[in-house]
Amino acid sequence: MKESILVIGSNGQIGTELVADLRVIYGPQNVVATDIREPGYEMLNAGPFEISNVLDKQNLQAIFEKYKPTQIYLLAALLSATGEQKPKMAWELNMEGLINVLDFALTYQTKKVYWPSSIAVFGPNSPKNNTPQYSVMDPNTVYGISKLAGERWCEYYFLKYGLDVRSLRYPGLIGWKSAPGGGTTDYAVHIFHEALKNKTYASFLSAETELPMMHMEDAIKATIGIMDAPAELIKIRSSYNVAGMSFTPHQLGEEIKIHLPEFTLTYLENDPRQAIADSWPKSINDDFARKDWAWHNQYDLKALVKNMIDNLK
Repeated sequence: MKESILVIGSNGQIGTELVADLRVIYGPQNVVATDIREPGYEMLNAGPFEISNVLDKQNLQAIFEKYKPTQIYLLAALLSATGEQKPKMAWELNMEGLINVLDFALTYQTKKVYWPSSIAVFGPNSPKNNTPQYSVMDPNTVYGISKLAGERWCEYYFLKYGLDVRSLRYPGLIGWKSAPGGGTTDYAVHIFHEALKNKTYASFLSAETELPMMHMEDAIKATIGIMDAPAELIKIRSSYNVAGMSFTPHQLGEEIKIHLPEFTLTYLENDPRQAIADSWPKSINDDFARKDWAWHNQYDLKALVKNMIDNLK
C-alpha cells in the first residue's frame, strides 16, 4: 500500500529536517508538508504543501479529505518559553490541536500518528539525575502541563479506540539547518551562531545548568525509528524517554573553544528561562526505548560541536 504522509507544523526546527528525510524515504509526492505559514522556497518547491491550522477543523478536514493520510506527524505546538508568555494560547494549540488530529485520524482510518512530548513533563519533584521512564511528574510550565496531558490522551486513544499513536519525550534539540522555536534549551543552538559571527555569547542559563540534549540528526532518527518499528514492539503508548547527552553551558563553551580559541562566554542574570530549566531533569534514562525498539544515539558532545561548527561555517 502506498503511504500518504502528513507533517503538520512542517516549518519548525524538527519539521524542516523531518520532511526532507521522509521525502527521501517515501518520495517527494507522498509527503505533504503543512503549516500555518508558507515555508521557504526550498520546501515549497520540493513537494506538496498546504496551509493548515490545527485549530480550524474545517481546514483540517479538507486536508484529510484530499490526502487520506496513512501516517501523521503532528509537530505544531507552542514551546516552553513562548508558552509562558501566552499560557492560554499554548494550552489551546497544544491540546485542542492534538485532539482534533486524533479525531480525524480515527475518522479517516490513519494507520499511525506521531506526536512529540518533552522532558518538560517532569517537574521540581521528579528525580533530577538519570530520570526514569516512570516517576513523579509535576510540570510547572503550561508547555509541560500540556505535554503531560497530551501523553495521557495519546494512550487513551490507543487503549479505547486502538489508534496507533507513538511518542517521544524530546530533550533539548540542536541542529544547524533551521532556527529554534522558542524553547528553554535554545541557548545551545544560538551559541554556535554567535560564536562564529561575534566570537562571544551571553547565555541566559547559568554556567552549571545541566540539561539533556540531542543532536537533531539523532532526534530525526529516533522519530522515524519509532514510527518504523512494528506495533508489537511499542510497549509504551504515553511517550518514551530518549536521551543523547547532558551538558552545562560552561561545558559546551569549553568544547567550542577547542575549535574557536578566541570565543568567550558570559552569563545573563534573572532570565525567566532559568526557573524553567531548574525544574527539568539533568539527565534522562532511556533504557525502555533502547530495549523495546533498539533506539541508540550517534552523537556525543564532542561530535555535536564539531558537526555544528563545520556546517555553520
